[in-house]
Amino acid sequence: MSRTKARVKGGSVIDSIRTPGPHLGQPVLVAGPASAEATAAVVLVHGRGATARGMFGLVSELPTEAVIYVAPQAASQTWYPYSFLEPIERNEPWLTSALAAIGDVVQALVDDGVPRERIVLLGFSQGACLSAEFVVRNPQRYGGLIVFSGGLIGPLGMVRNDVGDIAGTPVFIGGSDIDPHIPLERMQESAAILEQLGGKVDFRVYPGMSHTINENEIGAAYAIVQQVSQREE
Repeated sequence: MSRTKARVKGGSVIDSIRTPGPHLGQPVLVAGPASAEATAAVVLVHGRGATARGMFGLVSELPTEAVIYVAPQAASQTWYPYSFLEPIERNEPWLTSALAAIGDVVQALVDDGVPRERIVLLGFSQGACLSAEFVVRNPQRYGGLIVFSGGLIGPLGMVRNDVGDIAGTPVFIGGSDIDPHIPLERMQESAAILEQLGGKVDFRVYPGMSHTINENEIGAAYAIVQQVSQREE
């Protein structure tokens, strides 16, 4: 990381997940300035088998001036046990607990003075799916939603009745056309739903890419965070 230092205790926001459930008590890592001094915040949501600390590897590639980065840790390094394409009830109570964990972090930032319209949710793989699902279930204007290789949760073809307005929230969705974990069809469905809910969606498909994050995606994420972090004159 450049110009940042992760901390678990002694900082602002929250030290651990507070909502009862499988993820209760899991640590929340923070990097960057205190939230009271930040112009924007990015919630980093890790993938299956990964860690909150590992997500801080992205920070050096993103704006760090006056931006606070917050990364919650999933219990047993997974937010929910089965594929995101399984029936939703099969991933309970883990999924509900995971969504509540993201809600804990977002609310803590708001309580510390960072408005929702300056909070960006960024996730990779399972973390991207969770971030997208959180925004759709909690539709408001956010600073941004960055979905690296992910999509909304539930079986392919599942009928959704999503309502609400994310009011022009910048949304980036990027992924491969051959990713064995994330079907292109689900990314397309997710982009359409987020657009219907009022998101300003930038959807990019990278032919032949593996399950990873490329430089073009990082550039798109940088632009969203940079725009959100600009101080109002």
